[in-house]
Amino acid sequence: MSVLDSIIEGVREDLAIRRVSLAQIQEAIDRAPAVRDPLATMLSQEMSLIAEVKRSSPSKGVLAQIADPAALAEQYAEAGASMISVLTERRRFGGSLDDLDAVRARVDIPVLRKDFMVDEYQFFEARAHGADVVLLIVAALGANQLKDYFQLASELGMRSLIEVHTHNELERALEISPEIVGVNSRNLKTLEVDTGAFAELIPRLPADVVRVAESGITNRRDVDYAQNSGATAILVGEALVRAGEPATAVRELLGLGRLEQ
Repeated sequence: MSVLDSIIEGVREDLAIRRVSLAQIQEAIDRAPAVRDPLATMLSQEMSLIAEVKRSSPSKGVLAQIADPAALAEQYAEAGASMISVLTERRRFGGSLDDLDAVRARVDIPVLRKDFMVDEYQFFEARAHGADVVLLIVAALGANQLKDYFQLASELGMRSLIEVHTHNELERALEISPEIVGVNSRNLKTLEVDTGAFAELIPRLPADVVRVAESGITNRRDVDYAQNSGATAILVGEALVRAGEPATAVRELLGLGRLEQ
């Protein structure tokens, strides 16, 4: 069993425990904040940052003790992040829907629910908790699932970040005419990182798509490499949560210098 398969197995087990009726979820959706669409803003920027609230990872273990995810997200937003990514997978990443709720209540910019979306219920759940964007990992989904989940997210008013790692996955992603595509330099089946994936895959994406470089970005030099490969956005978690001053780290990644004291 690959790492990805193991994570998905745990996601399904946890989902079975917390699942409620669609009627209850629909009531929550009716009360949820209006969707904040990131597309226009991100398409207009030379480089956007998706800043992540991330406690742990399968490859590195515990990254940071984040007592107040909303306060961290607020720092990200004030420093110039265009979107906040919130891990909601519990077993390997230490996340929760409570984190998503807290962040959504604090920031005004779009919020991505970062999880392994393998069941229709999760999309209703994401919107009920205020998500504006969801993650669709091509490696985790069949062709029909990818298409159907992309459509379902759209029907619920959300955008989808379509994540790919290989040429084959990119071809599958392009079949659904995506709006936001992330090239993950980490192989989710082995957890190995090869940022060469940016240079191989990002140039193949259409110009009217938000092109996100994911994983392996720790400093401004890495951002320059991603941008030179054609990326118009970066998704960064570990480097930010491990930084002593997360807001300063955001600004440095975006080339904005240090915060004024």
